[in-house]
Amino acid sequence: MINKIAHIAIAVNDLDKEVERYRDILGLDYLGMEIVEEQKVKVAFFKVGETHIEITAPTEEDSPVGKFLKKRGSGIHHIAYEVDDVEKQIKQFKEKGIRMIDEFPRFGAGQAKIAFVHPEGFSGVLIELKEK
Repeated sequence: MINKIAHIAIAVNDLDKEVERYRDILGLDYLGMEIVEEQKVKVAFFKVGETHIEITAPTEEDSPVGKFLKKRGSGIHHIAYEVDDVEKQIKQFKEKGIRMIDEFPRFGAGQAKIAFVHPEGFSGVLIELKEK
């Protein structure tokens, strides 16, 4: 079951510049940064109500975010939905004919269990399923 929007991820080339903008211009509550080795990204976290904004920048050009930036430029990368059980949600989506990028969960920021849904299933929007 989908509980809420966990975060909206925005891909950027210059993480430090964007941290300043989101913190100092928008005035969002800055929660810190984390490098997610498995996904080859550095992520800055901001809190907006119950939702987070994650500003992501590649640590290597061949990362998924690096490839996204080369193809599309900076912008919204994905929307993450919090779910109770990632494995169960993957199974349900597959049963409904939704193509998954991740057939099995992996670990994302904060060691949360995550899985990505292929954008073709939701009008070109990349969706992340995230289990706390």
